[in-house]
Amino acid sequence: MSNEVQEKRIAIFGSTGSIGKQALEVIAANPDKFSVEVLTAHQNDALLIEQAMKFNPNIVVIGDDNKYNTVKNALSGTDIKVFAGEKSLEEVASMDCYDFMLAAIVGYAGLKPTLNAIENGKTVGLANKETLVVAGDIVMRKAVENRVPVIPVDSEHSAIFQCLVGETRNRIEKIILTASGGPFIGRKPNYLVNVKREHALQHPNWTMGAKITIDSATLMNKGLEMIEAKWLFNLQPEQVQVVIHPQSIIHSMVQFEDGSIKAQMGLPDMKLPIQYAMAFPKRIKNDFPRMDFKKINNLTFEEPDVKTFRNLSLATDALFKGGNLPCIMNAANEIAVYAFLRNRINFLDMTDVIEKTMDAVTFIEKPSLQEYFDSDGEARNFAADLIKL
Repeated sequence: MSNEVQEKRIAIFGSTGSIGKQALEVIAANPDKFSVEVLTAHQNDALLIEQAMKFNPNIVVIGDDNKYNTVKNALSGTDIKVFAGEKSLEEVASMDCYDFMLAAIVGYAGLKPTLNAIENGKTVGLANKETLVVAGDIVMRKAVENRVPVIPVDSEHSAIFQCLVGETRNRIEKIILTASGGPFIGRKPNYLVNVKREHALQHPNWTMGAKITIDSATLMNKGLEMIEAKWLFNLQPEQVQVVIHPQSIIHSMVQFEDGSIKAQMGLPDMKLPIQYAMAFPKRIKNDFPRMDFKKINNLTFEEPDVKTFRNLSLATDALFKGGNLPCIMNAANEIAVYAFLRNRINFLDMTDVIEKTMDAVTFIEKPSLQEYFDSDGEARNFAADLIKL
């Protein structure tokens, strides 16, 4: 039997974002292994049109209804089907025209399409951590019920996933998520109070979208990843640890009950976990830059400063308390980051908005899916009122 990967039909939900663009680079380098069936974008109609003309998908969806005619007219000379709006995203996710969904829509908006893909039996490559933060219990239960693999694309969760291959019979003692520390590692509140948007967007190791880059600067990204890891790997909160690793070479580690630790290492390049997820269970050859140990002088680790970067502390509280609290936290964070990126609030104000929202919105220990949706809406409204958006 051939070792070649059978061609997979890929649906990229969020193709104009950082993950989506890098996924298309992987596909372009492997045209015999992957084909593009679906491309979606929220507002970036120009790039979506450019991608569609190059990759000739079956379907494109533009989330913003107002951009529909622009996209439709630009692609009128092709056989590409064009849809618009949030409902279309959900409906296309339920179609049978693809094999693998790359869930790369930023934030809460990725939840419903991902759930629809799972309910339709499609393998999901999960780059949207908020889907599991908001409703991880429901998402993973549906994945088990439908026997659908959820393969993580985040570099940290991909690292853990890779470390666990072949270890199904061995108990995990804990997982160790590594964090670069972002651009403000070692800084104290008297410095952070004056941080501007352009400073926070300068990540030292990774090139990412604006939302995740700000989350990395506040350490909220690592908090979201802790909650995501709990659901992905069926862990207890106390089994999830975070360490600061400024070099971003070790992407995360798993410690087993015998004390052995497995780590996955590599240069900081998101194309590697994207390719791994899309080709799984095979590894396929690529020409990505290789790590040269002669050029790596040291690998260091330290405890995160949760007194300064309180978002990580808030996320840890949400992880342990559970219920709808992670959903509330995530909604408040999305509103706070939106406001910060538009210079409406200061860097440290984001944490205050999140904390006040978590305290104010009603806690539900075992929410239904509708209660998650309601909690998200209530938290967004409360946070927006605080900021006076």
